[in-house]
Amino acid sequence: MPKPTPGPRHDRRPGGGPPGRNKRPPQRPEKPAPDRTTPDIGQDGLPQVSLVRRGVERWQAGHPWIYRADLNGDPALQGGEVVRVVDTRGWFLGKAFYSKHSKISLRWLSYEDVPVDTDFFRQRLAQADAMRRRALPGENTYRLVHGEADLLPGLVVDRYGDCLSVQFLVAGTEQRKQLLIDLLVELFKPRAIVNRSDVGVRALEGLPQEKGVLYGTLPGPVPYDEGLVRVRADLLEGQKTGSFLDQRENHVMASQYAFGEALDCFSYVGGFALQLATRAQKVTAVEISEQAAAQLRENAAANKLPNVDVVVANAFDFLRDAVDEGQRFDTIVLDPPSFAKNKDAIEGALRGYKEINLRAMQLLRPGGYLISASCTYHIDEQGFEDMLASAAADAKRRVQIIEKRGAGKDHPVLLNLRETRYLKCFVLRVL
Repeated sequence: MPKPTPGPRHDRRPGGGPPGRNKRPPQRPEKPAPDRTTPDIGQDGLPQVSLVRRGVERWQAGHPWIYRADLNGDPALQGGEVVRVVDTRGWFLGKAFYSKHSKISLRWLSYEDVPVDTDFFRQRLAQADAMRRRALPGENTYRLVHGEADLLPGLVVDRYGDCLSVQFLVAGTEQRKQLLIDLLVELFKPRAIVNRSDVGVRALEGLPQEKGVLYGTLPGPVPYDEGLVRVRADLLEGQKTGSFLDQRENHVMASQYAFGEALDCFSYVGGFALQLATRAQKVTAVEISEQAAAQLRENAAANKLPNVDVVVANAFDFLRDAVDEGQRFDTIVLDPPSFAKNKDAIEGALRGYKEINLRAMQLLRPGGYLISASCTYHIDEQGFEDMLASAAADAKRRVQIIEKRGAGKDHPVLLNLRETRYLKCFVLRVL
């Protein structure tokens, strides 16, 4: 009897089987980004920028920056505009400054569909000042606006009594410069407003560096108080906006730990050195700039602090030579400039920080205090602490952490924006 003929079998190889089975459906091709020659316009007449899903998630997570890669196509704008931000379906997400040249294309302004007009900026400025008045009662020198942390991206305003020092860092604030100046005059009645937009970050926005008096008459260096010390800030020629207001509270704190023979490296005009001198027997202040060193001497004389010895030298060289010579100190402050302007420089920056901290630990007598700071935001607090631990091990010293500090209360930190938590200041005791 003949065997039955077997029926058709499904091929088990990939792609086999009858039609409609065991085959993946064809994938939908990714929709290309639109090639726009004119920007989309929202219902309120503002340009409209849409985000891909990754950008939407970043926006909704609370980060105030959206990068160019997260835009849904090129919005064909000139830069500096306030734009409506939407998802690919056109649903409203908020409003932001648009930047054409920077990798950061959008800087958050509001989740609400409100006009970004004169009243908008007036309210933001008033809110920023109200926080300082509550946090720093009686003070008239402080950072009035801290950029994104005060919901005013690309704007920095420092107040020195009746004078203001301002930075316009992005196209959005640069294009509204006169509006912002008018509001600052209206709200604070300053004697002078100085433009200190002479910073390299403006190049990322396609903007030139600028410096000059924008309003009123600058009387020269402006005096202000830090604890028991009176210092002067040169708003037009000094570093940053004239001084280092982010360290003011740490300057005053340093006097609590100062005793015996003290050393202050990277002194600038004496923010730490003058405070140390109110309690230490002698302070050696090391500063590489002749101009800053001269101003430091003037500040010490004006405060009747003859125990400050100013040395014009490279701090790295001074520390190395001091170790070789067997010098010893009871209190040391290290407050260097940023060692890393980008992520590629982190490794070299950590080597630099470790070298100066290791030598400082070698120079301290048992029971001495080291106040060590870093303004490099590419190195976070844990990374800085790990570096200090490595330096202590190499120096063969046991070290206590007494305090971990940051910038003053007038430099608030915005959650979800680590760049606003840039300053680290450790108070250490070497055993």
